[in-house]
Amino acid sequence: MKKFKEYAAPTVVLFVICVVAAFLLALTNKVTAPAIADVNAQNEAKARTVVFASADHFGDAVETNVEKVDSVVPAFDKDNNVIGYVVTSHDDKGYGGKISVMTGVDAEGKVTGVSILDMSETAGLGANAKRDSFREQFIGKIKGITVSKDEAGENSIDALTGATVTSRAVTRAVNAAIEAAGGVNNG
Repeated sequence: MKKFKEYAAPTVVLFVICVVAAFLLALTNKVTAPAIADVNAQNEAKARTVVFASADHFGDAVETNVEKVDSVVPAFDKDNNVIGYVVTSHDDKGYGGKISVMTGVDAEGKVTGVSILDMSETAGLGANAKRDSFREQFIGKIKGITVSKDEAGENSIDALTGATVTSRAVTRAVNAAIEAAGGVNNG
């Protein structure tokens, strides 16, 4: 009987600690979830103005069935005319996994800006995709952008040194965004 008490008491104590910890984590999540959602919405709104600076305001998301596209939001001028779209897309084949990208695409199908929303790429290599010098290469490009290491041309971008996988993943996400915006424009 003594051996049972030696093992049962610590087991019960650990169980109670786990229950209390789980309850506190759930409570913390419930309290902080709305604030986190608000911050994410503010960050997304700010990113929209960065990738489509000429837009006066943005509308509600519209439907798309393009693979890898998470949302398509119309961009309006001051007269309430659609002048393009802000598209949030992703590619799952970055070196560190999923890369989420926001891309502005004007009514002519040209990229107006690119913002990296989320990535887990290697610091000093793939993480350099967040740098302006890389992202600005996409501005003015049209559907079918390639990475110059694969195929040089007018509609290609230079791969990040030591991070071709990341460069290709971002390019695929931007191409998906252009396709989605074109589908809404024509659709």
